[in-house]
Amino acid sequence: MQRLRSVMITCAVVVAAGLGASAADAPPAPGTFGYDLEFLQKHTDAFALGKGDAQVLVVPAYQARVMSSTIGGAGGPSFGWLNYKVIEEGILPPEARKDKLQDHIFVFGGEERFWIGPEGGQFGLYFPPGVPFDFAHWHTPAPIDTEPYTLVKKTETSAEFHKDATFVNYTGTTFKVGIDRTIRLLDADEAGTAFGIKLTPDVKVVAYETDNRITNKGDKRWSKDSGLLSIWLLGMYRPTPNTTIVIPFKAGKEAKLGPKVNDAYFGKVPPDYLIVKDNVLFFRGDGTRRGKIGISPARSLGLAGSYDADGKVLTLVSCTPPDPREGYVNSMWEIQKAPFAGDALNSYNDGSAEPGKPPMGPFYELETSSPAAALRPGTTTRHIQRTLHLTGPQSTLDAIARAKLGVGLADITAAFGKK
Repeated sequence: MQRLRSVMITCAVVVAAGLGASAADAPPAPGTFGYDLEFLQKHTDAFALGKGDAQVLVVPAYQARVMSSTIGGAGGPSFGWLNYKVIEEGILPPEARKDKLQDHIFVFGGEERFWIGPEGGQFGLYFPPGVPFDFAHWHTPAPIDTEPYTLVKKTETSAEFHKDATFVNYTGTTFKVGIDRTIRLLDADEAGTAFGIKLTPDVKVVAYETDNRITNKGDKRWSKDSGLLSIWLLGMYRPTPNTTIVIPFKAGKEAKLGPKVNDAYFGKVPPDYLIVKDNVLFFRGDGTRRGKIGISPARSLGLAGSYDADGKVLTLVSCTPPDPREGYVNSMWEIQKAPFAGDALNSYNDGSAEPGKPPMGPFYELETSSPAAALRPGTTTRHIQRTLHLTGPQSTLDAIARAKLGVGLADITAAFGKK
């Protein structure tokens, strides 16, 4: 198996009468990795890991977020969704956030961000004690929204970060947390091994791994009685009319494994946006209707994917296999009967949160979570996620989709029909 080769692109300067600038002077086109890198570097401390074709774009100020990645160098497609307006506006002071979305969350975008769960419920971190569970009272905690992470170490293909943070949940429990996060670009051999697939030279690939850890920095054990935390990783991707999210899951009777999917986060998802089979589901990733789904740890394979039939890009996301021993935190916006019966894997399709209001994006998300962490003082839990983007011959991508997702590209494209 060949390792991913770096391609040096040499720009030829063409001199002609009346030509005032060379091709090398042309700015990167919107939608390219180079455009996003230059844009971010004008507004924050962005840098790229890797060189040549496979690169990853990272911003320490946005909680060590992976903003985007590419398989084509500066001129290649940029896979992460970026909110250019919010990035350009910057982090507003509290008094300037009133009546704006930034009063609830700074939606910078990015194809993998670090969060902490749970979101809602009696142990949720995104609602102050005693308020209703509605959007008006929902606020993202500053350590996972506006506060920067410290860059501890950086190489050409990796970066390590640290953050000390404090969170308070809905019942008033305080958590002192040490956060450590390492982002590492994977070469083709490493990516193939990590995902258990054969990557041939005719496939272009970018892959990266994030190693995420939280440590109990307080003097008391975290307990189910007062709430537990989990590591929650969310990726925002560019939607297209013909992007379909695919999630394989364990087949079996509901009496033994529970429901195949939780589709009640923001109201039941209609059948023209969600199709559920015996061991796989299809969910639209077109950014036109707000909806969220979840897969329980009893059903989850720790794997999700999407296919952009317009750009012919196959995306796979895998994580540490589900471990239900401590349960998974429940992020439903309600007082919960089962606060540790949450989902291990989620997907979100953006749309308007309220009639007449614009969407946050639009974008779509693939999300993974760690088990709930009942940590003693000084102990740590860990969650690893890997992201892989592939382009190449359709026959090769089809074989990979069948091997990992259990369905071929034709099945994925036909699920909702092509627009």
